[in-house]
Amino acid sequence: MSEMTYREALRSTLRREMQRDDSVVLLGEEIGVFEGSYKITSGLLAEFGETRVRDTPIAEEGFIGAGIGMAMLGMRPVVEVMTINFTLLAIDQIVNHAAKIYAMFGGQVAVPMVIRTPGGGGQQLAATHSQNLEVWYAHVPGLKVVAPSNPADAKALLTASIRDDDPVLFLENLALYNTKGEVPDGEQVGEIGKAAVAKPGTDVTVVSYSRATLIALEVARQFEKQGVSVEVVDLRSLRPLDRETVCASVRKTSRAVVLEDDWLTYGVGAELAATIQEGAFDYLDAPVRRVAAAEIPLPYAKPLENAALPTADDLTKVINEVLDATRFTG
Repeated sequence: MSEMTYREALRSTLRREMQRDDSVVLLGEEIGVFEGSYKITSGLLAEFGETRVRDTPIAEEGFIGAGIGMAMLGMRPVVEVMTINFTLLAIDQIVNHAAKIYAMFGGQVAVPMVIRTPGGGGQQLAATHSQNLEVWYAHVPGLKVVAPSNPADAKALLTASIRDDDPVLFLENLALYNTKGEVPDGEQVGEIGKAAVAKPGTDVTVVSYSRATLIALEVARQFEKQGVSVEVVDLRSLRPLDRETVCASVRKTSRAVVLEDDWLTYGVGAELAATIQEGAFDYLDAPVRRVAAAEIPLPYAKPLENAALPTADDLTKVINEVLDATRFTG
């Protein structure tokens, strides 16, 4: 095991996969000479050259489209988009081409490409650069959408994404890049579509993903000191969604809270609430609750931005309400 940051786990995985497979190439804005806006690709241009690490124009529709064409011809492009907000400029390529080509060509052509992109608020980047748009893409059949919360999963799932024969949207969160964790040495290939029980518990289940999982684990540790056992389920993948792991946890604890950085309405949390209602309704001792961001364009001013994002205090309050509801009903 080695301790490394989320950023370092991504970089080392890209390097390892490029060494292993010559068909893996990188494309994106400023990923070469500048070494990436977040320094994920630092050193890779010097090692692999400009044929395999390609700086692109500021034209997301163009270079994602180029990546799709490269994938159709047998390469495995990893396309970095500076922020998930900029994927909107290429949403036709992602949704109407990358996601559908395999089905529309009768399985004769695959699109084995990865689109890496960060999102999330808390960095004072204002409303158009701080969004969590993952539910837009998780809604689309033909795409796989993963959102690891820690360096070990970042390594394992990026490896799996690069080797997958389907297009994968690999979601990172700006707040995670400097977080540290233990990462197994050697090759690690994760399973896309498999959630993890990040912390076992018996009294209430919290379901989360990406940055929200860190909040859930922090809150779970605080409740542990009070004698309350909180189980944290880290989704890791939004499509495919591991409904069985979520429902199995809720069937054990009989209570569920969903935490996400996205807006509440029509969000991932809404899908999870429906999943729990369908798969664990008879086990519930309290209604499923959701904790999410305020439904506003995220403000630039730091105090307002902090007030709009879900916090540990928000989650703590809702867990207490769920536990109180259980006690009230007996």
